[in-house]
Amino acid sequence: MEDCKQIILVRTDLKLGKGKMAVQISHGAVSASNIAQRKNPEWYRNWSTYGQTKIAVKVNSLDMLLEYKMKAEKLKLPNSLIEDAGRTQIEPGTTTCLAIGPAPKRIIDQLTENLKLL
Repeated sequence: MEDCKQIILVRTDLKLGKGKMAVQISHGAVSASNIAQRKNPEWYRNWSTYGQTKIAVKVNSLDMLLEYKMKAEKLKLPNSLIEDAGRTQIEPGTTTCLAIGPAPKRIIDQLTENLKLL
C-alpha cells in the first residue's frame, strides 16, 4: 500500500476571502478525487482509507498555476483546475486553484515540495 495525498494550489494574488477560498479548495478536492477514483482507483482507495490527507499551498499567479497543471499532466497525476462561477467576489471564469491527487506522496512531493503552506 502506497501513502497517498492531495495538494491544492491556491492563487493568493486574487485576495479571496476566507470563505470563498475554502469553497474553491473544496471544489478542487472533490473534483480531483472524483477523477482519481475513475482513473487511479488504487491511489484513491489508499487515500480514502487512510485519512484523505489534503494540503493547501500558495501560488502567486495564474501562470504559476498553469505551469503546475502542465507538470501534473506530464506525470499523469489526477488533477482539476477550478474556475469560479463569478457570483460573488470575482469575475466568472476566474481560475482560482488546482487540485492534484490523490496520488502517491513520492510523486506529488517531487512536484510541489518547494511550495509554501497556505
